[in-house]
Amino acid sequence: MTDYSVTTLAVGHGQVPGPELYWMADFDRWYPVTFQCVLVRGNGVVALVNTGPAEDLEPMNARWESFLGAKARMQRGPGEFILDQLARHGVSPGEVTHVVLTPLQLYSVSNVLAFPHAQICIAERGWVHFHTTHDHPHDDRGTSIPDDILTELVTTAWPRVRLLADEDEIAPGLRTWWAGGHHRASLVVEVDTQEGVVAISDTYFRMDNVVDDIPIGINENMYEVLDCYRRVRASADVILPLYDPDNFARHPDGVVC
Repeated sequence: MTDYSVTTLAVGHGQVPGPELYWMADFDRWYPVTFQCVLVRGNGVVALVNTGPAEDLEPMNARWESFLGAKARMQRGPGEFILDQLARHGVSPGEVTHVVLTPLQLYSVSNVLAFPHAQICIAERGWVHFHTTHDHPHDDRGTSIPDDILTELVTTAWPRVRLLADEDEIAPGLRTWWAGGHHRASLVVEVDTQEGVVAISDTYFRMDNVVDDIPIGINENMYEVLDCYRRVRASADVILPLYDPDNFARHPDGVVC
């Protein structure tokens, strides 16, 4: 059996300007986003896609506000910190067997060290990019992997770090492939479920990015984005964008399958 359950968890809310979400469009609009982590369980696996923003949102919010204004600040409701969300679903940090990070940003990596037994899965391309790039207009080192987390990842936690190939299998029925597009570390995580293949990614922010073939505006490579969307449309039965508030209308209580 390789059928997993999939539950998406809200860990923060905010707004993004139109051209960040949709390529060269809606310059006069802002759109709501819900930052999510995804819990995958079954077959002895308790996997978490992303670990959510830090308990203290201020350092990240101050940076976002500095270049987008106060409207861009993330808000978090009661019980939405990732450890609280997991507790609500009966999962303790020590039970998590795998963490998949996509991409490498404060809202995805900040709590990775809270899971002491988890294999930490990162796209090898993204890891190499992080360690070999001095200056980049989109990926600042301090907001990709903060120094305190990086120190642990390359020392005491290093035995648990797994660098993923462009096509990889974390466990039977739980796969990843490198998408790029949004960041160098962006992945698609595919999960086999009773409802078919669930495709989780940050390379699409909302469902209509994929369905209507509208590239995200904040992309690093247009062709990677479009290739990703074509593959997802062809292979996925359930598309799960990591920032789409409508996930919770399509999947009540976040229960995808």
